[in-house]
Amino acid sequence: MNSEVMPLRCSILRGGTSRGVSFRSEDLPAERSAIEPILLDVFGSLDVRQINGLGGATSQTSKAAIIGPASRPDADVDYTFAQVSVTDRLVDWGGNCGNISSAVGPSAIVRASSRRRSR
Repeated sequence: MNSEVMPLRCSILRGGTSRGVSFRSEDLPAERSAIEPILLDVFGSLDVRQINGLGGATSQTSKAAIIGPASRPDADVDYTFAQVSVTDRLVDWGGNCGNISSAVGPSAIVRASSRRRSR
């Protein structure tokens, strides 16, 4: 177990039958290879019960949404999906989840309104 503590803003989001952890892209490293150990720690993987993390020990509850400012003029936000394995030290970047995607909009709205309040 890593004894280093790193504060990291996140929120738990629910979309349909899935639950995920939402992160601000600016709070994470730019490289996916550097993000993976953070996600594995946050979710509590490699423990199949994910007791030391926010994962729920199922594929429906071990999903991450990384949300940031739009990098294109025809978009409102950037969204990256990651599926965190419960049984292996693995983060899959190749898929998507419609349930978690449905929670990105509300998460982005909350993010935008919190930025306005802090100004």
